[in-house]
Amino acid sequence: MENDFIDPTSGFDWVHGGDLIAKQLKEEGVKHLFTLTGGHISGIYDGARFQNIKLIDFRHEQAAVHAADAYARLTRSPSAAALTAGPGVTNGISGIATAFYSCSPVVVLGGRNPFSLGNHGNLQDAPHIGLTTQITKYSSGIYDSWRSCHIVREAFASALSPRYGPAYIDVPMDVQLTRMHLDDAPPVRKKTNTLVSGPDPLLVKLAAKMLAKAKKPVVIAGSGVYWDRAEQALAEFSSILELPIYVNGMARGILAKSDSNQVFSNRKKTLLTADLIILLGTDLDFRFGYGQPGSINAFAELIQVDSESSVIGKHRDVTLGIASNIALFLTELITQANIFHSPSPNKYLSELKLIDHKITENNKVSYKSPDSPIHPMRFVQEVISFLDDDAIVIGDGGDIVAMFAEVYRCSRPGHWMDPGPFGCLGIGVPFAIGARLAKPDKQILVISGDGSFGFNGFEFDSAVRQNIPFVLIIGNDGAWGEMRTFHEDVFGPADTSAQYLSQKTQYETVVNGLGGYGQKVTVASEIVPALKRAFDSGVPSVINVILDPTYRREAQTISAKHMVMAYGEGDLDAFKRSI
Repeated sequence: MENDFIDPTSGFDWVHGGDLIAKQLKEEGVKHLFTLTGGHISGIYDGARFQNIKLIDFRHEQAAVHAADAYARLTRSPSAAALTAGPGVTNGISGIATAFYSCSPVVVLGGRNPFSLGNHGNLQDAPHIGLTTQITKYSSGIYDSWRSCHIVREAFASALSPRYGPAYIDVPMDVQLTRMHLDDAPPVRKKTNTLVSGPDPLLVKLAAKMLAKAKKPVVIAGSGVYWDRAEQALAEFSSILELPIYVNGMARGILAKSDSNQVFSNRKKTLLTADLIILLGTDLDFRFGYGQPGSINAFAELIQVDSESSVIGKHRDVTLGIASNIALFLTELITQANIFHSPSPNKYLSELKLIDHKITENNKVSYKSPDSPIHPMRFVQEVISFLDDDAIVIGDGGDIVAMFAEVYRCSRPGHWMDPGPFGCLGIGVPFAIGARLAKPDKQILVISGDGSFGFNGFEFDSAVRQNIPFVLIIGNDGAWGEMRTFHEDVFGPADTSAQYLSQKTQYETVVNGLGGYGQKVTVASEIVPALKRAFDSGVPSVINVILDPTYRREAQTISAKHMVMAYGEGDLDAFKRSI
């Protein structure tokens, strides 16, 4: 049979299992393989070489998967990572879980000892499939090299089924190294094509009628809107009706900053007064108090639309559930505009926009704070003032990222990235590497806490070696700020030894030593000049900004005060004691 596994001028008439895997990866659109070397995946490396798939290597497998995750998020298409056996796969688990809870289609290949020698006490043996089953859409192995293309395609198809998510493939060494004549090699499977399902028209008409009678309707656009590529449909829907629209998760940037319906502040109070809440690709998770009374109006009607039917009605019953691709749902809903469209101004929206404006003005007080010590919100404003309109911004931290996200207005779909609901720290540098490869012409900035930098900061070495530039700016308060505040609120300040770091740590010196460009900033007016120098340097860069260590941000989602009230019989000092 005709076969294009290798260059016919090379003189070889055979291929091995690693070639089969690499060829199917190429067919699925893979251009980069994010990895850390290991003997158990050498066959895949060799195959990738003949398919012009570039290896992007890291110093820790967690970082390799994180980078693949960022690439998948920005391209909204599958990416691939390869991890060696045993600790290689287990090191990648946090990256896989982060992708899983953010619906990111990352296909992970894990090497392992020859299948015939499994459970024989070999070096780096581990039950990879069992470990990954709960955090993937698909977890299986290739045990016959002739089925390599089939299994790889199956994994990609699963990763792209609603909702998107990671897939894992176990690839034993004997499968990778099995040789066969070109004429005996199995055919490459055609690239995975995903089918999307639209809504039941009768349910859409019912949704339109509910919208028509609502006095205080609110739309919450979540990550599903982004993954379903529904930005144009949402913008068109917004243009024909006045109602407040909040964006959440990866939907940040899905609407233009100038969209008159978009509201940024006071979401919790809004949901307590709304009479109709339309959830588009949004989970009623901890960010929404699980949809329970006290977080959402108990008497509000709920319409939930999601590409995955099993998440509809989770935690709280909904009035109307519609399993559909969100772009197709909105397109169909727009055809019913004659039912719900009203040219009259929405008083409810006007009230919310006024609150938005007041909160923005109040925040400006901290922007005018002294040059030193640097107030965190002054840090935030200085950074925002420098950013390009289409910059890709990555949030990796606790307090400093929460404060930045509160006021930053992303204006491009997917151009704000954070760990998502899994909340894994350490994504910053790996995400920046993946982002640079996915969007090489964009300004890429990581907002990092000093704590989170410690997880994968050494990946600056990976970025320098492979000439992948970006800028990371650290908001350094010398502490695990969010957790320190939580601990102090519950137990008091008597023993906070595990809550503090040191502002004397020279993160900039570390990056300089790795071949990057590092700077330290102690006055707010130097933040923008430092950013300019960093981006002009053309190399991976870090800016270590020393913040006011006395600042305390009141806990938000994870509120220690709420915990104490619940478990301490209403006494805010119930758990505070001294030795």
